[in-house]
Amino acid sequence: EVSSDTSNPAKSNNLQQPQRKFIRNADLKFKVKNVSKSTDVIENTARKYGGFVASSALESTINKQFSTKISQDSTLETTRYTVENKMQLRVPNAQFDTVVKTIAREVAFLDSRNLKADDVALQLLSNELAQRRSATHQQRLETAIDTKGKKLNQITDAEDKVDETSAEHDAKKIENMALQDQVNFSTITLQIYQRETVKQEIVANEKNASAYEPPLGLQLVDSIKSGWYILESLLVFVVQIWSLILLGFLIFLLFRKYRTKVK
Repeated sequence: EVSSDTSNPAKSNNLQQPQRKFIRNADLKFKVKNVSKSTDVIENTARKYGGFVASSALESTINKQFSTKISQDSTLETTRYTVENKMQLRVPNAQFDTVVKTIAREVAFLDSRNLKADDVALQLLSNELAQRRSATHQQRLETAIDTKGKKLNQITDAEDKVDETSAEHDAKKIENMALQDQVNFSTITLQIYQRETVKQEIVANEKNASAYEPPLGLQLVDSIKSGWYILESLLVFVVQIWSLILLGFLIFLLFRKYRTKVK
């Protein structure tokens, strides 16, 4: 807590050491038996102790995939993959240790565990004093504008300084709010994974076009039928143009007879 002497910047040399305020963070990476089930347990733990899940990104990464033909119409597909989840939890500072210990029950193999506590009491105090100084300065400027500001350019310059001082005051206030939020709610960052999983599935083979073609004997019979149909069509066509054929034949005879007489 801030000493009562801090209300007056002139007495800042008499400030007492403020009560410690810690920003606590945990960073863990570990192996679990089942990522999906452990994710549910961890998320429920955070909510149980008054926290919340800030982020959770569960994904599967395929390490290797191949197919093996086991019969004429079946193939065995094998997929080797790894499941992992990167999470971030925010939990009340008072429940930080309890949540970390509860999460530890899911650990099958611990890769790393880093805990950190930063004391920001002095930084909060510094920001609070800066806010008080800027508030006092802003009040003096506003009073000066009301009582002494005569010329337009003087009033404008003074108001610009008021805005600048107000912005600095707001910035320190927001910074303190952000720090206080981190003090109230600790951050736990997790990276959990499970051993490589193998999934095998039998699927039907996709036949190519040649697999659906009829046998050779049937193709020969179809070819004979097609040839006969063509011959029938040709005969019908000839019958339909018999007059033209006859006319052509007569012209040919006349031409031949005329050619013989000329010779």
